[in-house]
Amino acid sequence: MLRALTRALRLPRPWRPLQTRSCASDGAAGDPEIQVRVLAGPDQGITEILMNRPSARNALGNVLVSELLEALARLREDQQVRVLLFRSGVKGVFCAGADLKEREQMSEAEVGIFVQRLRGLMNEIAAFPAPTIAAMDGFALGGGLELALACDLRVAGVALAKELIFTGRRLSGAQAQALGLVNHTVPQNEEGNAAYHRARALAQEILPQAPIAVRLGKVAIDRGMDVDIASGMAIEGICYAQNIPTQDRLEGMAAFREKRPPRFVGK
Repeated sequence: MLRALTRALRLPRPWRPLQTRSCASDGAAGDPEIQVRVLAGPDQGITEILMNRPSARNALGNVLVSELLEALARLREDQQVRVLLFRSGVKGVFCAGADLKEREQMSEAEVGIFVQRLRGLMNEIAAFPAPTIAAMDGFALGGGLELALACDLRVAGVALAKELIFTGRRLSGAQAQALGLVNHTVPQNEEGNAAYHRARALAQEILPQAPIAVRLGKVAIDRGMDVDIASGMAIEGICYAQNIPTQDRLEGMAAFREKRPPRFVGK
């Protein structure tokens, strides 16, 4: 059993760098509904997924879900992605949830298939190997809230209101933080992107850390939180064992010894 657990917790093989910065589904007409942006300069290592479907307030329709799944499949293979940030290009809204108008045109069978794909999208976000942050500069309703909750960290504007999935109750960003739904709240600015700027600053705090250790730490937490303490400790030990032979671990020790900033390479 321990051997099988070790295989399950092993990080993927080295990734290929992502070249494309925008994404569209096969056969999708018009402009893409998401954009993938690879940041540079002091933000190098941060990749953004910008949801941009203003006509439907970023509602999760077939095209948007397909583009998100396609982007995630490609980004998870890119070692240069140190932090993945989800944001909206539509002012005042993060994601309005499922596209109910589109769903009205589906048969029962098609609805079932779409719901499975939507659930798969949330699983892909939750299982993404690098830390994920949702910059919630607006409403996150229904499936939009689920998308944000699938991320590791969430930043919301104080003026943000979210409709809770079960009760339909709306909360301000501050109330959401008090309930533990978001990690940070910030006063909204005139541009409506204060949460995005705070989320990017949070991502910048993650960038200096050893990338392999960060990914393994995420695996240890995600896999260890729902098991007993002995199994959790075994998972942590397996993850740490994968970190021992890495160049980054040796670089971290050398940097500490020489009292200089480490230069991690992700190997």
